[in-house]
Amino acid sequence: MIRVLLADDQHLIREALAMMLEFEEDLTVVAQCGRGDEVLDAVQAHQPDVIVLDIEMPGLDGLSVAERLPGQAMLILSTFARPGYLRRAIAAGVRGFIPKDASSAELAAAIRKIHAGGRYLDPELAASAMMAGENPLTDRERDTLALAASGASVADIAARLHLSEGTVRNYLSNAITKLGAANRMTAIHHAQRMGWL
Repeated sequence: MIRVLLADDQHLIREALAMMLEFEEDLTVVAQCGRGDEVLDAVQAHQPDVIVLDIEMPGLDGLSVAERLPGQAMLILSTFARPGYLRRAIAAGVRGFIPKDASSAELAAAIRKIHAGGRYLDPELAASAMMAGENPLTDRERDTLALAASGASVADIAARLHLSEGTVRNYLSNAITKLGAANRMTAIHHAQRMGWL
């Protein structure tokens, strides 16, 4: 029996997934979490064989959870099938990534494959990630752009990152240029669409 932990902040989706997986003779859902910051304790308490993570969750996003669980068999199941997310997931050791519109049979097959030590990547997402290329932003450019996306002013970003306002403006300008954007908002939207923020 393959022991599965489900983590998704949408209660209805999480419950439906659990019910579908319980119909599989070789799968059992041993724990469910509605917040990313609950997953680490649930893994300790329930010792799942495979962890299925949504990306967008309160407390801690699924990619950050994956980065904190090295060596665990993990699968990302998300509406947000962005190339940057796939690259970050693979770097964190995630062995599977499929969109939420996949069939229950496809999800069950992916869980089995990951449990057996394999990988499962949605073919369309893998192709998109290859075509999109690497994230051109440095860590600091990404940090400043992410804070700008949250509505922080240049002064707020400077204070939070312990930088001068001029340095923050330079990082934002570099990010805008690298992304081929006309302005900060366009750069933010592009970086979010690619999964780089």
